[in-house]
Amino acid sequence: MNDQPSDIAIIGAGAAGLTAAIWAGRMGAKQVVLFDTKEKIGAKILMSGGTRCNVTNREVKSTDFHGGPSHFIKHVFEAFKPGDETIQFFKEIGVELTLEPTGKYFPVTNSAQTVLDALIQEAKQVGVALRTGVRIKEVKQAGDFFRLKDSNGVSEILARKVILTTGGLSHPTTGSDGAGYRISKNFGHTIVNTYPALTPLLTSDRDWKSLSGITLEANLSFFKDGKKECEYRDSFLFTHFGFSGPAALDVSRHFASAKEEEHPQITASFLPKHNDESIKRAFESMQKRNPNKLIKNILADEFPLPERFVEILLRKASIRLDEPIGSCSGENWKQLARSLLHYPLEVTGVFGYAKAEVTAGGVNLKEINVSTMESKLVHGLYFAGEAMDVDGRIGGFNFQWAWSTGAIAGRSAARSLA
Repeated sequence: MNDQPSDIAIIGAGAAGLTAAIWAGRMGAKQVVLFDTKEKIGAKILMSGGTRCNVTNREVKSTDFHGGPSHFIKHVFEAFKPGDETIQFFKEIGVELTLEPTGKYFPVTNSAQTVLDALIQEAKQVGVALRTGVRIKEVKQAGDFFRLKDSNGVSEILARKVILTTGGLSHPTTGSDGAGYRISKNFGHTIVNTYPALTPLLTSDRDWKSLSGITLEANLSFFKDGKKECEYRDSFLFTHFGFSGPAALDVSRHFASAKEEEHPQITASFLPKHNDESIKRAFESMQKRNPNKLIKNILADEFPLPERFVEILLRKASIRLDEPIGSCSGENWKQLARSLLHYPLEVTGVFGYAKAEVTAGGVNLKEINVSTMESKLVHGLYFAGEAMDVDGRIGGFNFQWAWSTGAIAGRSAARSLA
C-alpha cells in the first residue's frame, strides 16, 4: 500500500479527467494522481471528429443536451464558459482553435493528437502524476480518506479527495466499462438508466443498404405513439448496416430509449428545404415546362439528389424509372411527395455501445452539487464528464461538457483541501 496519501485521485484519464487534473494542479493541489486502465490514454479524443477532435461549438446551450435538469447544465456552462473561456484555456496550453462554417471548433493542425499531447503536457507541467494501466475497481471511505483498490486487489492508494471521470459505456475498447457507475452505486448514488447515444441506426432493408457510402442532407423526425418528439437536420449517410451521419446519430438516443409499445418511428425528409406546398409547386412548374422529361432525371438534375438514391426511392414509391413527369398521375404525385418528405425509415434498432460516441443516462444530477460537482451523499467525492446523466448532440457539445465539468471538479476539489 502507498502510505503517503494523495491529495486528489482522479479515476479516468480522458477529456474530463485530464482537465480536472490540470485545474487541480493549477489551484495548488500538491499530490494529484490520475489513473487510467489503458497504457495509452486519450483514445476517444484521438478518434473524435474524424481524428481531428471537434473541441467545442460556436454556440453551446443547455437545450443542446439531454438527461438531467437543464438549469444544472446551464449553471455548469456559466461556471466554465464555452466560447472565450474554453478557447483561452486551449490557447494557454498551446492549442490554437479555428472556427469552421458549421460552427465547430477544431485545432488549426486538424489533428486530435495536438489536443491530447497538450493536455498531457500541461498536466505534467502542473505536477500531476499519471499512472496508466491501472484499473481501479473499488473505492471506499476510510476515515478522512478514500481507499482505492486496483483490479489485482494487491495495490491500495489513499487519497483525500476522489474525482470520478470514468466515462460511460461507449466505445468499450477504449476502457469504458461502467466502473464509475459501480463505484457510484456502492456509495449510494442512483444511476439513471443508461443506453447508447450518438450511435448509428440499423436497418434490414437491402435497398437502403445497397446505397452504402451515399451522403445527402436530410431532416429526421422522431415520433412516439404518432406524436413528433424532435427533429434533426444535418448530413445523412447510408451504410452497409443502416444509417449514420450527424442527423442519424443525433436521433439515435431517442430511438434507443423508446419502448416497443410506444411505437417509435423515424421519418426522413430527403429535401429538407422543401415542404408539401413548395414541392407541389415545383412539380407543377416542371410539368408545364418540360412534360417529357423523366421524373428520375428531374430529381437528379433539379434538386439534385444522387442518381442511385433516386432509383431506389422511385422503386419504393412504385413509380417507373421511365415515367415522364407529364404522365404522372395525381396519386403518384402524392406518393412521390410523401416518399421525398415523409419517408418512414425501416429502422430495426441502434448499433449500440460499440460505435456510440456517448452514453445517455448515468449518475443522477440531483445527487450532485452543481457549484462544485461534489456528491451530496459523500463528502470529498466529485464527478465530471460522461459518467453523469447528461449527453449532448453531435458537434463538440460532449467535449464541452467534459472541459467544463472537469474544470469545476478540479478547482473545487483543490479548494476543499485548504
